[in-house]
Amino acid sequence: MTNTAEVYSTLDGWIAHEMIRCSLDSRPDFNAAVDTVVDSPGDEVALLGFGEALHGGEELLVLRNQVFQRLVEAHGYSAIAVESSFPRGSVTNDYVLGRGPASYEAVQETGWSHGFGTFEANRELIEWMRRYNANPAHPTKLQFYGFDSPTDIIADSPRQTLYVALDYLSSVDEVLGQEYRQRIDPLLGEDAAWENPAAAFDPTQAIGRSPEATALRIETEELIAELRVRHPELVAKSDGSRYREAMHYAVVARQLLHYHAALAQASEKRQERLFNTRDAMMAENLEYIVSREQGRGKVLVFAHNSHLKRGKMQWHWGNETMNLWPVGSHLHERFGRRYAVIGSAIGESVANGIGQPEAGTLEARFTAAPGPVRFIPTHQGQGLPAEEMATLPIRSGSQKNRSYEPLNTQSFTDFDWFAVLDTTTYNGWGHF
Repeated sequence: MTNTAEVYSTLDGWIAHEMIRCSLDSRPDFNAAVDTVVDSPGDEVALLGFGEALHGGEELLVLRNQVFQRLVEAHGYSAIAVESSFPRGSVTNDYVLGRGPASYEAVQETGWSHGFGTFEANRELIEWMRRYNANPAHPTKLQFYGFDSPTDIIADSPRQTLYVALDYLSSVDEVLGQEYRQRIDPLLGEDAAWENPAAAFDPTQAIGRSPEATALRIETEELIAELRVRHPELVAKSDGSRYREAMHYAVVARQLLHYHAALAQASEKRQERLFNTRDAMMAENLEYIVSREQGRGKVLVFAHNSHLKRGKMQWHWGNETMNLWPVGSHLHERFGRRYAVIGSAIGESVANGIGQPEAGTLEARFTAAPGPVRFIPTHQGQGLPAEEMATLPIRSGSQKNRSYEPLNTQSFTDFDWFAVLDTTTYNGWGHF
């Protein structure tokens, strides 16, 4: 996003001069604020990130909904991708497009992961998208995607993702498709063995390095090579969109098998490898989603701040200090200026165990200014007082919601804008 030539003597002066105040209840003012944020980088952004400071905050989701609606109405956005399982997203997207079940209740579990489908603001998002698509005045139909890897605490069986690719191949070449299926099916075994929750913490409970799993990884590589070698033929017999979908699902299956192999390996860096693999998979999913929307519109991606930030981060898992490369760092390398990201922050939330921010912290400075919603550009830290930046205190964390992440000095380069709310409620979910 564009940098400023302004040089500020204090951080409070920067806030007072640059902050855009608005309210979720005043759509004209809110829309004008979003327009300013979105227009600042120019038209080259194809993927806009919107990070949440914590999981389970209803007002953060409402803010996201209204941002997305404005992006659709005025800025050429055609899709939203959320931190939910990539394979499950197609179930919800069918509902958004008016296909499949007639009620949201039928997809709120199967079409989302992490239990996110039960959040009221997520329901409101999906119902709004469905109504929008049902209007014949809107020729470009909105798309919903999950972009999370199907891993997290319980890693999915590779069956579903492999079957998408196998079903496609069979639809084009039934004999060859059946040959691959006959080789792959015996190696898959039971889904319960792949999805054993105990494997998350005990590598001896994981099957990702068994002889069958190792053979399945080879067969998956063969399947990917088959799809790649026969690319022109397969596209001619189907279409480019179906081919790219099948290829991506095959690649997701390969990555998932790599994840299962890492689960089965005892190592001091085991958790670091798993977390980094997950974020790399998420980035590949987003690259595919952007390519799928090319020619239709731009994409808003919504996830936790810790995933969408650009910079390297450290995180503590038990006694292990992990060096992590989040999704945003991958997107920055792949998209450059075509990726921009807004990070969010919260002032106080008793429901989330977040007290008043300590004096001098960014959150205290932001919420001292009028709200209830504030957008403020980071300018990548340029033009801001170096001494104050170097001694900027970090507020204390949450006593209840362990997904809450305070802002710090690195946040200025991690994000292009901050979106700050006075408070948010708690939906009883605190894992990321």
